[in-house]
Amino acid sequence: MPPVITAIATRNAIFKLKEGEGTDAVHSESVYAYAVALLETDTGGLLGSGLAFTLGKGNELVCQAIEALAKPLVGKDIESIMSEFGEVFRSIADHPSYRWLGPHKGVVHLALAAISNACFDLWSKSRGVPLWKLLLSLSVDEIIKILDFTYVEDVLPKNEARKMLEDLLSSRAERTRILEDGYPGYDTSFGWLHFSDDVITKKADEAVKSGFKALKLKVGSKEKDRDIRRAKLVRSIVGPDIKLMFDVNQQWSLSTSLEMCDALKEVTPYWIEEPTHPDDVFAHQALVNAGFPIAVGETIPNRVLFKNFMQAKATHFIQVDPTRTGGISETILIAMMSKKFGLPVIPHVGDMGQINQHLVLFYHIALGNPVIFLEYISNLKHKFVHPAEVKGGVYKVPQEPGASSDLKD
Repeated sequence: MPPVITAIATRNAIFKLKEGEGTDAVHSESVYAYAVALLETDTGGLLGSGLAFTLGKGNELVCQAIEALAKPLVGKDIESIMSEFGEVFRSIADHPSYRWLGPHKGVVHLALAAISNACFDLWSKSRGVPLWKLLLSLSVDEIIKILDFTYVEDVLPKNEARKMLEDLLSSRAERTRILEDGYPGYDTSFGWLHFSDDVITKKADEAVKSGFKALKLKVGSKEKDRDIRRAKLVRSIVGPDIKLMFDVNQQWSLSTSLEMCDALKEVTPYWIEEPTHPDDVFAHQALVNAGFPIAVGETIPNRVLFKNFMQAKATHFIQVDPTRTGGISETILIAMMSKKFGLPVIPHVGDMGQINQHLVLFYHIALGNPVIFLEYISNLKHKFVHPAEVKGGVYKVPQEPGASSDLKD
């Protein structure tokens, strides 16, 4: 018999990082946090664990929302929940009262992310397989049923999504080599905004020597010259063949974005991430039209706004994150829309790569998403029961049952 959910619990998990770690143009404190949804069951301690990523303060609000929104799951078995998860997702997202606090964004949507991720974790654990293997075992109809197409059927109707998946079935075997090779990563941990020049110089050199072929530097300093100087410094250290990305964390106005993106051309950025306000589709569109490589997704909360970015041709890369949108179900749907619009998915890793290491395998094998790389942040590796394993700059394929989201006590 499939496990039945007997209770909902939460964990307000806040982690103090080392000085300077995790800092960017918005986040000045070295703190990371997860609002954790825990689905207790009637089966020998089997527990579903789901993460939503925050930066500490306010994390308890997400935990409170998890407890309120997940109540309808109690008393139901995980197989019946997942057999129609698209409907379950919609019913939680459209709670007649809590929906007003979003809708589909902010605290309530982060709570939905944690709940959704916990359901997928429990589902794969109950079947005794890692999440990536579970997702690849699903039939086309089963995949369609875990998705909520509300508000996006104008660009991806269910019948078109079904045909997309069916058309890719025959070529899946050609893409399973990734299960032997592993998935390439890129390093963000070297380049936090509050790190000194000496630190980023040392860490950039170490990252390249350890096997990473791409690095991301935090920019968005109050002093524009500091950003340009550090960008040139890193390029001089890593050489011309390493891909460099620059993450602004939404700090620039459109006019400043145009100015700074132009100034950064000298160091050949692979992309410039979140240059301005994440809701401003037209500003990003203007930057794309000006010829700058743009990436967005970390703070885009739902499939509707992602749809708008795609329709407006306002980005080159989709950085959807299951700990920042509505969870695994919504990220899969966003990845399918990305496939239709010809945009590569390179997730932001609020999960430190734990869940995303599974999802990128599904995106590639089932959806034909190109293998570029997956962000790697090492700062919380010691906090996970089964930390993502990266060697030579490459993610090894996880084998433990579940979504790799269990935190140590």
